[in-house]
Amino acid sequence: MIQQHPWSRYVAIGDSFTEGIGDPEPKSPGGSRGWADRVAEVLSTQTDDFAYANLAIRGRLLRQILDEQVEPAMELRPDLITISAGGNDIIRPNTDPDDVAERLEKGIARLRSNDATVVLFNGPDIGMTPMLGRMRGKVAIYNENLRAIALRHDLVVADMWALRELKDSRMWAPDRLHFSPIGHNTIARMVLLALNVENDLKPYNPDQLPPRPWRQARVEDIGWAREYLVPWVLRRVRHQSSGDGITAKRPAAGPYQP
Repeated sequence: MIQQHPWSRYVAIGDSFTEGIGDPEPKSPGGSRGWADRVAEVLSTQTDDFAYANLAIRGRLLRQILDEQVEPAMELRPDLITISAGGNDIIRPNTDPDDVAERLEKGIARLRSNDATVVLFNGPDIGMTPMLGRMRGKVAIYNENLRAIALRHDLVVADMWALRELKDSRMWAPDRLHFSPIGHNTIARMVLLALNVENDLKPYNPDQLPPRPWRQARVEDIGWAREYLVPWVLRRVRHQSSGDGITAKRPAAGPYQP
């Protein structure tokens, strides 16, 4: 018999990672599913009168998440909150991971003010990714700051850095910035494990990838740069965001409908 968990109102806040980008599902609000929806689905089956909201919007920087999502989240009276924030700041040049963490902690204090369980995500080990690998050191410093914040505020840590399965390229979407459906499912299992919630989400046990010929890899890299990297750089130059004009996919807390 599965033991019932203690939460009845779950609110997720953050950016594209929490919105579920990379895990397309046309029937889902906003057109994406993602790890948070998968977690909510499991939680909803283990308690009566469960409600879920997802306020995350792609492209949001930490300041925007704190200004636009924290208070609306608190108004929904959650007893469980997940927050992944600061990643879009960290991957930008000339940002200070200590400063980003200090600003995040102020938001964390507000989220904990009503004694809700707060799950804080750290950053994955991006050393193997072609575009983000050079920022691995910044992510590691940021993660250590997040661990200190978690200790001070009694948070649950969703440890992305320790999730070594994410080194498999099949965990990543074609844009190499977001996670694939397999990646989102793997992350959902990790979150539920951190919350000590039993679930029947299937682990991914892949066959070993065959080695890629150098020439094929180069062709794929050039195609990726043309389709994903150049538009991303142009948005930065133009001070545009992929989230411009986008609203939260689940702004009100309600029953989870898969």
